[in-house]
Amino acid sequence: MEIKDILDARGKQYGDFKNHARITQNIKRAFLDSPQWNTLSPEMKECLEMIAHKIGRILNGNPLYKDSWTDIIGYAKLIEEQLK
Repeated sequence: MEIKDILDARGKQYGDFKNHARITQNIKRAFLDSPQWNTLSPEMKECLEMIAHKIGRILNGNPLYKDSWTDIIGYAKLIEEQLK
């Protein structure tokens, strides 16, 4: 499979990348503006940023794509396990 084919398939599933980037960066700006952001561990920050990425894909692309929702659960589970 050529890179163009991969990008075309992703675009059909997740929507236009430029719009996705705008949505996701707006979510991340809210993180940076939050009082507890600087107290979070690198793992917590990365988890939230990955969840923001997945939310951006859901809001910009196909909201019925189950894998996006499953990925959000998986990232949250990683932090939940660390907190036990």
